[in-house]
Parts: sequence; structure tokens; C-alpha cells
Amino acid sequence: MLAIVNRRDDEAVHGVPRNQRAAFGGMCEACYSIIMTPMIWLALSVIVITLIGVVIGRFPRLHMNRATIALVGATLLAALGAIPLDAAYAALDMDTLVLLFAMMVINVNLRLAGFFRLVGSEVICLARTPRQLLALIVVSSGVLSAIFLNDTVVLMLTPLVLDIALALQRNPIPYLIGLATAANIGSAATIVGNPQNMIIGVSSQIPFTTFTGRLAPASLVGLAVAWGVVTLVYREEFAAGRFPAGAGLPREVIYRPLLHKGMLASAIMLVAFVAGAPIPLAALVAAALLLVTRRIKPQRVFNEVDFTLLVFFAGLFIVTGTIQTTGLSERLFAVSRPWAEQGVASLTIVAAALSNLVSNVPAVLLFRPLVPQLADPQAAWLTLAMATTFAGNLTLLGSVANLIVAEIAKARGVHLSFSEYLKAGAPITLISLIVGVVWLIVAL
Repeated sequence: MLAIVNRRDDEAVHGVPRNQRAAFGGMCEACYSIIMTPMIWLALSVIVITLIGVVIGRFPRLHMNRATIALVGATLLAALGAIPLDAAYAALDMDTLVLLFAMMVINVNLRLAGFFRLVGSEVICLARTPRQLLALIVVSSGVLSAIFLNDTVVLMLTPLVLDIALALQRNPIPYLIGLATAANIGSAATIVGNPQNMIIGVSSQIPFTTFTGRLAPASLVGLAVAWGVVTLVYREEFAAGRFPAGAGLPREVIYRPLLHKGMLASAIMLVAFVAGAPIPLAALVAAALLLVTRRIKPQRVFNEVDFTLLVFFAGLFIVTGTIQTTGLSERLFAVSRPWAEQGVASLTIVAAALSNLVSNVPAVLLFRPLVPQLADPQAAWLTLAMATTFAGNLTLLGSVANLIVAEIAKARGVHLSFSEYLKAGAPITLISLIVGVVWLIVAL
């Protein structure tokens, strides 16, 4: 079994006498034990390689996606003894996994009912100018993402945005960038807006209304920032002009019984959130209501649920849990605490940088054992939610929502390149983070 890093022994550490440790400059026993324990270095190597694979999304010559990389890494750590099997089970955050699963079931039912296409087509068809079209895309993407997960929203709205942009003979790129950045910014407003917020919401136990009250204003201003930056970067596309009368897309065919039931279940869930009910339970009750049906076979719903994402989360929980069981979290906390305790701005910089190095979900998981030890945990949790989410707009690889938009566009013959996205993504990220920091300093 792998020894805990911070074990202290008066006579020896891992069998090495104290007088021999003097050769290393009298370093502390915990630091010395890290250096002198090959198994800890082996475990750390597995963790680093796993996180690199998660960031890249694959390993050369291997057909492995992020979920399989996380799962294999977690299994290897357990096999090495870096984390005991019972500790690995305990590392699984069932509240977060249940919440994510329940939201997927709700989203699948709304998708099958035609809800997202209906809302998107109705809102977008109101536009009469390019600027209005972008504004409506940004608002609808941001608001829907705050309630129904940003990844789901861009998955459903990207084809619609492409259809209407191409039908109007407009350049689809700025509208796609507006869609992706707004989905990320809007999702920061609530606990159920994106996966990392779910982790934060469950871990922090911050009430739904408190969380939204603190972060929604920053998200609303951030949506305005996204619209303004995109219109400035693509001035020619948004020059004066009006769409021809009658332009738009035909109304979508919807399945009204399922739509009404889905909206009722979603309303019950939101009321329960506001009333202070446990968030995972409220979402699960809404999902269960939608599974009681005579019209839709359960297998059809479950076939649409992204179980790959659940496996990805489970693997990451175990990988980051290993950091705690080996004592490496204490070393990480010792390094990050001075930055984290300097205030909102300092923590935002660290969280945003880490999010772009290892992605936002792993970044939050790395911070999760550290935040409760800070002087003001609630402020730190809210800062992490804002910073890790807004930071996802920096590059095309910054969030899964960005990649979904790019991949769907590519399949339709529209190439959203890394450099093209960066032109608007970078200033949107910088300005929105500044807005978020200023707002949190005032609100907290």
C-alpha cells in the first residue's frame, strides 16, 4: 500500500534515518518523503499523463477518448495501490453524477419534443438585421444554457444557426462564435448550467438562489460583452442592412404532449430549486416524472443519454481523489493557498490559467479539497464557478461546447478554425473575467 505523504516518524521516513536526511538540506519530512517514495512519483506520473490525455482528447495511435483515458487512469491508480478500492468508490461524487444524469434525461425529453428547435426558430426568426440576429442568438443561447446545460444547448442550436445564416447568405462564423461564447457565459449563472458548476454546487452546498443571485448579473453583462466584441471584430458582417421580408426558417414540428410534460417537469424542478430542495433530488424527481410515459420507450431516452460523460466524470473523481489519498493535495494547497487567499482577482487568474491547462472540470476537482480550508469558502467557490466557466471562451479547445459547435459546423462544410475563434474569444474572455472579478468584489 502506498504510504501517505505527510506521515511523520521521529526516527525515519520510509526507513531512511533522520541523519541521512540532513544531506538534503534539512528539508521537511513531508517534502523528503515525496522525493524518496518512487510509488508517489509513479502515481503522480499516471495522474499527469491522464490529465494531459484529457486535455488533448486522445493519445497517439490509440482510439481513446476523454472518458476512456480517465477510466483507464483511474483503474491504473487503483491497481498500483495509489488509492484503495474503497477510497476510489468513496471518491465518486454521487450527488454530482445523479444531477448530471437527471439533467440529461430531462434534456433528452425536451429534445425529442422539439423544444430547443422551437425556441431557437421562434426567437431567431424575430430578427430583422444582422445585429438583431446575433443579439437573439446570444440571449437565447445564454438563457437556455443557464437552465438546460450549455453542451445540450449548442448541440441543438448550432444546426439551426447554420441553417438560418446560410439561408440568409450571411457569414456563419460570427454567429457560431456568439452562440458558443454565450452558452459558456450564460451557463455560469446557475448550478445546473454546466458540469463544473454542478460539482461546485454540490460540494459547496450554496443555495440555488444565492448562487444565481451572485453570478447571474456577471453573466448578463458578459452576454452583452460577447455581442459587442463579435460585432466589433466582424464589422463588415454587421454593417447596416436588413433581411428580406419573410426570411427565416419554417416552423418546427413538435410533439406537443411530450413538450407540455417536459415543461411541467422542468417548472417543478426550478420551483424545487428555489424552495431550497436538494438539487440532485429535485432534478431526479423531474427526470422520473418524464420516465413515466405511455408514448416514449425508456430505451429511446437512455440511448440519447451521454453515458460517456458520466464515465468521464467518474474516472476524474477517482484520479483527483488519488491526489488526496496520497497527501499530494496538501502540497498543492501549500502552493496555491497564498494566491487563493489574496482575493477574488488572484484566485480568478489561477483558476482561469489552470482551466486552460487541464480543462475546467479537472481544474475544479483539483481545487475541491482545498477550498473548504480557505478563510471564505463561499467566495472562493463562486469565484471558481465564474472564472473556470468564463475562461472556457479563451480558445476553441477551452470548453466542450466550443468543440461541439466547431465539429457540427465542420460536418456542414463551415470551418471554424482555432485562430479565427481566438480573434473574438480572447477579448471576450479577458473583458468578461474583469467584469466578473469587479462584480464579485462588490457583491461579496
